[in-house]
Amino acid sequence: MEWIASRKNPRIVNWSKLHEKKERNVQKRFLIEGEHLIQEALKYGRVETILTTEETAPFSFADMIRVHPSVMKKLSRNVSPVRYMAVCRMKEETVQKTDRLLLLDDIQDPGNIGTLIRTAVSFSFAGIYLSAGCCDIYNEKVIRSTQGALFAIPLVYGDLHDVIDDLHRQGVCVYAGALDAALPLASVHPTEKAAILLGNEGQGVHSALQSCSDVCVRIEMHGFESLNVAVAGGIMMYRFRA
Repeated sequence: MEWIASRKNPRIVNWSKLHEKKERNVQKRFLIEGEHLIQEALKYGRVETILTTEETAPFSFADMIRVHPSVMKKLSRNVSPVRYMAVCRMKEETVQKTDRLLLLDDIQDPGNIGTLIRTAVSFSFAGIYLSAGCCDIYNEKVIRSTQGALFAIPLVYGDLHDVIDDLHRQGVCVYAGALDAALPLASVHPTEKAAILLGNEGQGVHSALQSCSDVCVRIEMHGFESLNVAVAGGIMMYRFRA
């Protein structure tokens, strides 16, 4: 196993830049931390290099590097010591199926994005489209909150107006989460091909996108007008689950 002891090693310096979105997009690489996430990434063939502070590791992988704890600390954003990290490859993805999809409109909180990705995988959704205003899916907080689910579902950034137009041509019905002039969720009978559209934490779904949607849906509740978008998304995805 190769050994790196210096924080100034060129490869370490290069990988440390992956904490910046711009550099991730240039290198088409991102970092993950922890045994569970690495095992998930290995399942989907996304790992390029594994780094460890240990003499042995619970992975069967060709490109493994042992690093000094100070080197791992330079790369990690975790407050607790980390024993395993991996450099992963980004993947150009396309959504192949249209039975159940999730559309995210300018959702900016990393925890919300991560939770929605994990929930979509749990309820067998076929893919997720994100607007350009959404949080970066390779943000370390997003990755951590997905618990590895980001490797299991196609994630595609795009103009949601164009996405909705294309989905309509494929016979997909778009259901937008909304508060006003919306049908109660309990009264909605999901179509075979369906896409759920969820909006920004503060502003909700943009009015122009609501207008493009086929049905506006509200979650019936008492005491509050709205829920956290990840909670609302979970409720709606459960209603539309396979």
